[in-house]
Amino acid sequence: MPSLVIVVLALQITIYLINTLGAQAITDLLWNLYSKAPTPHSTTIRSQTELRREVVRLKREMGATSSQDEFAKWAKLRRQHDKALARYDETSSSLTAFKATFTRTVNTLRWLGTTGTRFFLQWWFTKRPMFWLPRGWVPGYVEWVLAFPRAPTGSVSIQVWGIACNTVVQLIGAGVVAGWVLFAEQREKDRKEKSKMGMRAKAGQEKKEL
Repeated sequence: MPSLVIVVLALQITIYLINTLGAQAITDLLWNLYSKAPTPHSTTIRSQTELRREVVRLKREMGATSSQDEFAKWAKLRRQHDKALARYDETSSSLTAFKATFTRTVNTLRWLGTTGTRFFLQWWFTKRPMFWLPRGWVPGYVEWVLAFPRAPTGSVSIQVWGIACNTVVQLIGAGVVAGWVLFAEQREKDRKEKSKMGMRAKAGQEKKEL
């Protein structure tokens, strides 16, 4: 079984990644994966896509057909369009209801796997020390704070360890994002500089030819 110290750290990293990427983006990704997987609803989703194309095709053909000169053909297209549109609306309504259930389920599982798990661990292991501090290393009042709320004095509680992990993860994440932004800006700057140098070299060559 992995150490509780590592479990809390991994949990904080997971929560940070979910918050950074966005819960809705992750839910949309899972929905797309579910839609492409061989599930009972994947057939319905493909059917909805085909019906949408059929409705658009029939509407286009209706627009290209005169309701006066070719009334019989136009009326036939209208009946086919209305029938396909009704089937599409029915399928879309069913999928919308299922997607709402899917989203609620994903949100619930995500909460249970992250925030819910964190609350449970903090409650269940509230008296267990994450690790012990060397005796006399910090003043007594600091030991009390690090052991808050119910860990033995002289140790670090799971609540304090979770806060420390979250702080470090946030700082590292901010540093990585800042580094990536600087790298991207420098790369774009170098690209523009090379483009300008190329244009200058081309202009100089054209002047020599003249």
